[in-house]
Amino acid sequence: MNVAEAVGAVLASLGVRTAFGVVGSGNFHVTNSLVRHGVRYVAARHEGGAATMADAYARMSGTVAVLTVHQGPGLTNALTGVTEAAKSRTPLLVLAPEVSSPRSNFRIDQAALASAVGAHVARVASAETVVDDTVMAFLAALLGRRTVLLRLPLDVQDEELPDEAARAVQELQAGGGGVRQAAASRVPAPWGLTFPSEPVADDGAESADAAGAAAPDEDTPDAIARLAGLLETARRPVFVAGRGARGARRELETLGERVGALFATSAVAKGHFHGSPWDLDVMGGFASPLAAELVGGADLVVAWGCSLTMWTTRHGRLIGPDATVVQVDIDADAIGVNRPVDLGVIGDVRATARAVTGLLGVRGDGPGDGREGYRSEQVADRIAREVRWRDVPYADTGGDGRIDPRTLTIGLDDLLPADRVVAVDSGNFMGYPSMFLSVPDGGAFCFTQAFQSIGLGLATAIGAAIARPDRLPVAALGDGGALMGIAELETVVRLGLPMVVVVYDDDAYGAEVHHFGPDGFPLDNVTFPPADLAEIARGFGCAAVSVRREEDLAGVAEWLKGPRDRPLLVHAKVTPGLPAWWLEEAFRGH
Repeated sequence: MNVAEAVGAVLASLGVRTAFGVVGSGNFHVTNSLVRHGVRYVAARHEGGAATMADAYARMSGTVAVLTVHQGPGLTNALTGVTEAAKSRTPLLVLAPEVSSPRSNFRIDQAALASAVGAHVARVASAETVVDDTVMAFLAALLGRRTVLLRLPLDVQDEELPDEAARAVQELQAGGGGVRQAAASRVPAPWGLTFPSEPVADDGAESADAAGAAAPDEDTPDAIARLAGLLETARRPVFVAGRGARGARRELETLGERVGALFATSAVAKGHFHGSPWDLDVMGGFASPLAAELVGGADLVVAWGCSLTMWTTRHGRLIGPDATVVQVDIDADAIGVNRPVDLGVIGDVRATARAVTGLLGVRGDGPGDGREGYRSEQVADRIAREVRWRDVPYADTGGDGRIDPRTLTIGLDDLLPADRVVAVDSGNFMGYPSMFLSVPDGGAFCFTQAFQSIGLGLATAIGAAIARPDRLPVAALGDGGALMGIAELETVVRLGLPMVVVVYDDDAYGAEVHHFGPDGFPLDNVTFPPADLAEIARGFGCAAVSVRREEDLAGVAEWLKGPRDRPLLVHAKVTPGLPAWWLEEAFRGH
């Protein structure tokens, strides 16, 4: 066994189930090793697409995903997707072959490149250390919730393992259910790491890793007591769940019931409280008028695994100036990084919520025992009637061969099955699917927006679809992003994914049109002649319908009847005159 073979064998033994990539000479053998040892390999058409697929898969599955690329240009092609993953703290392991000769045309400083975008860097140093090097890189991705670039020097890949290293590989392969604990035992003692059971997608049920949830930091019992005290006295508490709250819905709802809290989410956690009568849906730029009003009226806002970015807080304006703000996060470095908080609690969301609930229970018949809080009959009635965007009146702008994007999205929401997983690209259009398409739970919305790059949406949907094959995948794209990532339509067709790809086409880079147009700047470089995206999709092997009015959605209804043996592209010619206030928020952030 050589090093390339050993890396694949070790990662498979650690529970890696799926890898994404584009194969070249440098990653040929390690990719084949992954496949030989039972890892599913998904071939993309571009490394940027592969990186984004892996990112989305990790988000939706709750497991570490692997990206495998060629040395040099393979990594640079993947860089935007790797940057998005790193900024989002996605547990992603990037296998990056590396040349040794300074004269090689593939020579770049891969470590500096990865560090520049926020990825952690590791390296397989030799055949003697390959097992520990690979295990440590995997654990850094999983337990550190980070993107890790594992450098695989080409000359090292060819080295044969000495007997001791080969036995270590065999021990991991024979580990069965205890293989992950065996891997954790190889971590040096000062790290003090524990190895949780493998998490699952957050579908509203108890996650598989509930028993292995990390306890709150041992230095934070006072902070937990202070949080309990704040909840006891708050009259209008609001809980905001972020991506770090996945799997903790039950605990947050139990605590919310005790203190009378309303529920909201960041955009990436949309759907987390779906079905609750106290759910305000997304807080921030996508918040409905009622949601913004109620969040703004809170006297206590508790961010659970949510970093309170400018998107979530509308540059701080959404949270009332007199509100007390608490942030709960397992990462101490995340506390207060985007806005000041009155109290930071370092700990796992589920375990912290349990601890606070238990503390309130110990205190007995105090005001924390099932009090009304923010949950009045009047608030409940208003949430039921007004909190959904589709319940907010609007003047339809459709006509002249174009459909209002709100009318389009409401129609799709009615047609598409509720059991769906939705992926949204970036751009002027992105609020419409985010606001008007519902999702069944917190494991059904994939929002790769940390780097705010357009062109990631289709690949995001592919990764989400592979992670959640039980759900209908829906990709929501703008025309600019769709054309950037169009090569991956072949991947959708080749994989046989029954995907619905919706393209909101305004023949422009709409964000720039609406940002610069009102000031009289020329827009020739951000507007384009019409493109027949439906015909392009048919060329890739998709079914396709063009939608210019609400009645054209009948074609979507027909496809949904079955057999769904080809993906469907919905080419929607949308009215171009609607500026996106959510992107104005972003522009103000620069």
